Amino acid sequence: MPDQTGKLVGIDLGTTFSAIATLDEHGQALTLPNIEGEMLTPSAVFLEDGAAVVGQAARDVSLEQPERVAMVIKRAMGQASFGQPIAGREFRPETLSAIILRKLVQDAERRIGPIGRAVITVPAYFDDTRRKATKDAGRIAGLEVLDILDEPTAAALAYSFQESQHSAPLRPDSPLPIKEQTVLVYDLGGGTFDVTLVRLSPRRFESLAIEGDVRLGGKDWDDRIVDYVAAKFVEKHGDDPRREPHSLVALAAAAERSKRTLSKLSQTSITCTHAGKVLTVPVSRADLENLTRDLLTRTRLTTLQVLRDAGLTWDKIDRLLLVGGSTHMPMTGQMLREISGKNPDNSLAVSEVVARGAALHAGIVAVREQSPPLGQEANAALADIVEINVNSHSLGIEIKQSADRLNDVLIPKNTQLPTAASRVYRTVVENQARVRVKVLQGEASQADHCISIGECWIEGLAPNLPKGSPIQVRCGVGANGLIDVMALDMTSGKMARTEIHRSIGLSEEDIAKEAAWVRGLNIQ
Repeated sequence: MPDQTGKLVGIDLGTTFSAIATLDEHGQALTLPNIEGEMLTPSAVFLEDGAAVVGQAARDVSLEQPERVAMVIKRAMGQASFGQPIAGREFRPETLSAIILRKLVQDAERRIGPIGRAVITVPAYFDDTRRKATKDAGRIAGLEVLDILDEPTAAALAYSFQESQHSAPLRPDSPLPIKEQTVLVYDLGGGTFDVTLVRLSPRRFESLAIEGDVRLGGKDWDDRIVDYVAAKFVEKHGDDPRREPHSLVALAAAAERSKRTLSKLSQTSITCTHAGKVLTVPVSRADLENLTRDLLTRTRLTTLQVLRDAGLTWDKIDRLLLVGGSTHMPMTGQMLREISGKNPDNSLAVSEVVARGAALHAGIVAVREQSPPLGQEANAALADIVEINVNSHSLGIEIKQSADRLNDVLIPKNTQLPTAASRVYRTVVENQARVRVKVLQGEASQADHCISIGECWIEGLAPNLPKGSPIQVRCGVGANGLIDVMALDMTSGKMARTEIHRSIGLSEEDIAKEAAWVRGLNIQ
């Protein structure tokens, strides 16, 4: 069972790297290093004979044993399987993520003692299925998950507290910036991309609009380099290194290193070895920018779209915050300066800021739930802060209209959370005993083009109902983006709270089983 008396932490469960942070007694957020002394832990898992190795060692061994190493797990969240066997076994992405979480917590406990409660961050554009999968991963890792928090929101919180406190203890008279600000958070991580608009005032933190792409991140830049070098290799030697797992893993690792080098230098080279043949390919920063121009354009269009959604222009934006390791690439800051006329702010470590913000949010939630974690002044400061988030996707119900299956939107995207909405639907046959409610997320009018969250059944309708009897369906979205459904049989007046049966989600029994397996692992 989760330890409800342990320390509070915030965890950035990243595609490429993960981080964990806590609050000191004065309310300052601190990133906690892993056992190797590094602030960031690579999100890689090596499995062998009841043991798991997490971090850089797992990444290193992937060059020799790629079939035993799981990486880029976050992109599989919300799916029924990780997508490829690891050490000869199929895994849920929740279980692999739980191993990473367990490693982060295990290392942090060496410094701060037992940890029981955590806030885990997700991309703002994650849908309900991916959010629930992330929460389940935390539970499998043995944590009480206080909340699921959007990564850009966490980052903006960390920047705000840094600006207002300047390393001083939290004070009730000034918990957030004194001057009201409208901030755009550009968050380009290893596997996902978000843009969020946030309005900050002394005691209020309000998200205004969200846009994003859960399949766009630094890995896509890496893949372009891989393809570029592989094409040169094919041209020279007539053989494709991408077809052999060991060669591909080695080339992908070299591509990522070259991308990091090109963030500081204008020129580097990559050596590709495959089938006894070797080729060294020079790569310049200009080459990388040309190879990935369309990827950067996608982030540009998304950034402009979030401004349109909020009805704002650049002159109304006070700050532009950079978040995520991929913003180290000079091309991102240059593009943002071009479209905004503003210099982006990267004054905090862009790869640590999300975890720190999550720790601050954990403190806010704990105080709100009457379990204050800090000193009296810091607790009072946290208690005064109001956080308001918005939903990243519209929420609707599938309906039939002639031969079409349509998305009947109940809650539009960028609605303040928590929220709920209801609508009356009607039975379709005489004496109908139950009604199926299929819940969708997305903006498309066609149900097939939306994300199917799951379905629920409203059981025990009044007997002998005529066709067309009214059933009121109420959908709610919590502050963390998770969904619940209720229904009212308007003929009998009977209210039914219904559970969404997610087609690929874990049951309570599944979570307990996976948690027991993870507890039995020797995690290093």
